[in-house]
Amino acid sequence: MITQVVIGIVCGAVVLTAGILIGHFGITKSGSSAPSWVKDLAKDVDESLIEKFMSEVDNIQIKENLRELTKVPHMATTPGDEKTVQLMLNRWQDKETGLDQAWREEYLVYLSFPDPKKPNKVTVVSPTDTVLHTAREKEKLYPPDQDDPDVVQPYAAYSPAGHPKGKLVYANQGRLIDYQKLNETVDLRGTIAITRYGGERRAVTAINAAPYGIVGMLIYMDLMDINNGLMSDVNETYPHSWYLPPSGVKRGSFKLEYGDALTPYLAAKDDTYRIPVENITGIPPFPIQPIGFEDAYRLICELGGEAAPGPWQGAFKCTYNLGGPGFKDSSIFNNSDVKMAIFNYEELRNSTNVMGVIRGSVEPDRYVIFGNHRDGWVNGAVDPSSGTSVFLEVTRLLGRMVKQGKWRPRRSMIFGSWGAEEFRITGSTEYTEQYFTKLSERTVAYINVDIAVLGDDAYRAAAIPSLQNVIFKATKQVDTPGLDSISLYETWKKYSSRTSPAHGHIPKMGSVSNALSDYAAFVQYLGITSMDMAYSYNTNKTNAHYYPAYHTAYETFNYASKFIDPGFFRHQAVGRTAGNILIRLADSLVLPLNCSDYAELLEDYLSTTVKLYQNKLEAKKISMEPLKRAVASFRTAATHLDEVIHGLDLANETPLKIRRINDQLMLLDRAFLNPLAFADKYATRSFALPPVSSV
Repeated sequence: MITQVVIGIVCGAVVLTAGILIGHFGITKSGSSAPSWVKDLAKDVDESLIEKFMSEVDNIQIKENLRELTKVPHMATTPGDEKTVQLMLNRWQDKETGLDQAWREEYLVYLSFPDPKKPNKVTVVSPTDTVLHTAREKEKLYPPDQDDPDVVQPYAAYSPAGHPKGKLVYANQGRLIDYQKLNETVDLRGTIAITRYGGERRAVTAINAAPYGIVGMLIYMDLMDINNGLMSDVNETYPHSWYLPPSGVKRGSFKLEYGDALTPYLAAKDDTYRIPVENITGIPPFPIQPIGFEDAYRLICELGGEAAPGPWQGAFKCTYNLGGPGFKDSSIFNNSDVKMAIFNYEELRNSTNVMGVIRGSVEPDRYVIFGNHRDGWVNGAVDPSSGTSVFLEVTRLLGRMVKQGKWRPRRSMIFGSWGAEEFRITGSTEYTEQYFTKLSERTVAYINVDIAVLGDDAYRAAAIPSLQNVIFKATKQVDTPGLDSISLYETWKKYSSRTSPAHGHIPKMGSVSNALSDYAAFVQYLGITSMDMAYSYNTNKTNAHYYPAYHTAYETFNYASKFIDPGFFRHQAVGRTAGNILIRLADSLVLPLNCSDYAELLEDYLSTTVKLYQNKLEAKKISMEPLKRAVASFRTAATHLDEVIHGLDLANETPLKIRRINDQLMLLDRAFLNPLAFADKYATRSFALPPVSSV
């Protein structure tokens, strides 16, 4: 018994001694360094890392990226598109500069193509069906980089096949008011309309026409709208300048809704339910064909009937008549019809998104997404490959820092190289539909760079208002190309500005409430804070609605490197800005999103609404007071949240408190979604504002 007691005492003493030793040597002494993971929790964005990143963005590397991307036409789902898929995968899986992971995501989507064996034709035919004029089927060749057998014939995607024939009429821009005006003096039944790009979305020009009995449509880019009146390829247009040559034709998707047409609300996978083709909405009801302005000139200048209204007149050296319908008596086309032979077809094809990720070190379940679409109508040197070339440079630098062990973002970065955007924002929409819940719950922001550079004037950004502060901060740190002492912020403000009650004279940001690029589904469907950016041209110096070679066969590396950005310094500036914003959103301890800037924009919208509609609404006994109270409530909540954020002691705050505030900032835009706004469409932004408690 005594022996057992002694043994127990000895064992206890040994355990006690061991515990004391472990406590002495194992527990961190007061004043010594905390474990690394504790430091990571409280770490804020590293300004020196941002400066290093920006200094390493290489304009020559961007140039070579663009050269590689535009070697061949890469329309969605073609062999050229697959080459760009492999390029993205190879870069993102590189052992020295790649991402943590990269993969391809396939979707089976409904696309529209011209038949290469039966080219679409537009002719003028006499009453005996003799062909008097044939519109050019392919654009004229200039530099050799435009000469490729895979250049797709100009066509209107989702235009149905058909062979309409009828008298020609001129319908200006194809707006509803244009058809209404035209119908006052011309019987439109059985006619073919010729319209100019620039007034409505492509599909809408045809949808507007159908009720008036129009059976076919030609569409072109007028000299006034794209070339400042210039039309000679001898010395005025490309290849002598950036202006569109006479045979240039703008391709495009003539589908209204974005995403795959057969799988609304659902990701277009092999086993996804598909609606019947006849149930598709928002596509043209009759055949459409785009033509060059050389053919449009020939047709419009021969039209009879009354002269079109002054605002309808374009830059051709003739009077634009409405059509009798048809051509004037003195024309060689007198009593002739326009005949269309359209052989477009639709089919299901596999389209690829290339996805990549850099996993976050502290909050891997929070995502900052950076995206660019990869497909172009032809070589796509501006749209989208200027953006893709910048995209690749940003990921190269970030990937290298990760591979070298020098850095890892606080939050995860997801990179999306979207497929089939030109067929109405398909790849990114299918991605948001497939990962709806996860993206809704976890995504901090989406950054879109579609076209990085389309002119030489100034940087522009369109964004959700809460991103204004971080965009301004980044642009203040990037020099304007050619003006080393002047920031992008200052040149932006010089060409496009507004007066803010809180900030004074500031750059004017555009809106992402439209559906013009891959931010559409992130904003309208998921309510994710989003932005888009580009270096643009001075709209005060030209009438061009866009860069002239848009969606044509002339949008080549030669065009971009000669006329859009010869030194690729503007591409470099966009890359520096995009990476700066991306790192700040991923690394900042408190998300750099500002609710008060949001409140200011809502107040501005309210002021405009009151001026325009208050008297009219009051006459119908409808009060605007609830809307005024909602905006005031939002302002109060935004001010309160700003005060909470400014009062934080970041070095000593608990991680959960920081996380809670960040989630409030992240989820703000979700509160503006009203899933019941339109029963037959996506969840859409409404005028309902979140209550104070939700902010």
